[in-house]
Amino acid sequence: MNILEAIILGIVQGLTEFLPVSSSGHLTIFQHIMGVDMEGNLFFNVMLHVGTLVSVCVVYRKLILRLIKAFGKLLKDIFSGKFSWSKMNGDTNLLVMLVIGLLPLFLLFVPIPGAGGISGKDIAEIWQGNTGYFIITGFALLATSLMLWVGVKSMENTAKKYASRASEDAPGRRRLKTVDAVFIGIAQCFAAVFPGLSRSGSTLAMGELRGLNKQVALDYAFVLGIPSILAAALLESIDAIRAQGTQDTLQVSTAAMIAGMIAAMIVGFFAIMLFKWMLEKDRTGVFIVYTAVLGIVIIIVSVIELKSGVNLFSGEPLTFR
Repeated sequence: MNILEAIILGIVQGLTEFLPVSSSGHLTIFQHIMGVDMEGNLFFNVMLHVGTLVSVCVVYRKLILRLIKAFGKLLKDIFSGKFSWSKMNGDTNLLVMLVIGLLPLFLLFVPIPGAGGISGKDIAEIWQGNTGYFIITGFALLATSLMLWVGVKSMENTAKKYASRASEDAPGRRRLKTVDAVFIGIAQCFAAVFPGLSRSGSTLAMGELRGLNKQVALDYAFVLGIPSILAAALLESIDAIRAQGTQDTLQVSTAAMIAGMIAAMIVGFFAIMLFKWMLEKDRTGVFIVYTAVLGIVIIIVSVIELKSGVNLFSGEPLTFR
C-alpha cells in the first residue's frame, strides 16, 4: 500500500466513521474497488482507529473532562454511602448510561446458539477480506437508510409532542434512562457485525426512536463511540501481534501509516462538526437517500459478480474463506 492509498483510506475512515453512512461499509467498498486486502494490514487499521479516536476526543474534550470529574465524584459517593440513583446530576447520569450502553458489546463474544460456537465477532471477521460477501454491505446500507428514516420520523413525532411548550424548550428528553442506554448499546452491537450498518446512524436513530433530544442522542452516540473505537483498536492490535511473522501479514510503510492516521484525524474532526450542524438544521435526509442508492448499486454489482465469479474492478476471483 502506498501513501496515496493510505491517505484515501484515511479520508474514507475519518469521513464515514462519524457521518451516518458506515465507515466499515465504505472501507469495504474502497478495498473492493482498489483491490487492497486490509485483513493483512491490521496495524494500519489500528492507526486509522487512533486517528478517528483523537478527532472525537478533541471535539468532546470539555465533556470528557466533565465525565472524568463525575467519575471521581461517583466513586466518592459510592464509598461514602451518599450515592443515590434518583439524585444523579446530568454528568453522572450520562457516565452511568455510557457504562450501561457498552455492556451489550460483550454479546459480540458470546457464541450464537446453534451456530457451532461462532460469535458475533467471528461473523464480522468472516466478511473481512471475503469479496464474495460484498452483497452483505449493500443490504446493510439499505438497513442504515431505513433506520435513519425511522429516526427522522420519530423526531418529527417528538417535535409535535413539544409543539405546545415554550419555544426555547428543544424537543426531546435530555436525560437518558437505563432502557435508552440498553437499546442504543444493542444497536451499536449490530452495527459492529455488519459492514454497511452505520454505528453513528443506528445509535442516533435508536436514541431518536426512544424520544431523546436529537443533539443529546448524537452526543451520546459519539461519546459512546470513544471506548468502542478504543476497544476495536486494542483487539486489532492483538490480532496484528499474533499475525506477525505469518505469510498473510502485509507490510505498510511507517510513512503510509502516519499519513492515513493524520488524514483520518483531520477529516474525522470536520465530519463530526458537519454532522452536528446538519442535524441541527434538519438536513440529514441526504444520508437516507445516499445510503439507499449506494446500497442498491452495491447489490446490483454483487449480483453480477456472483454470477461471473470475479471482482468486476480487480478481475480477481471472488473469495469465500
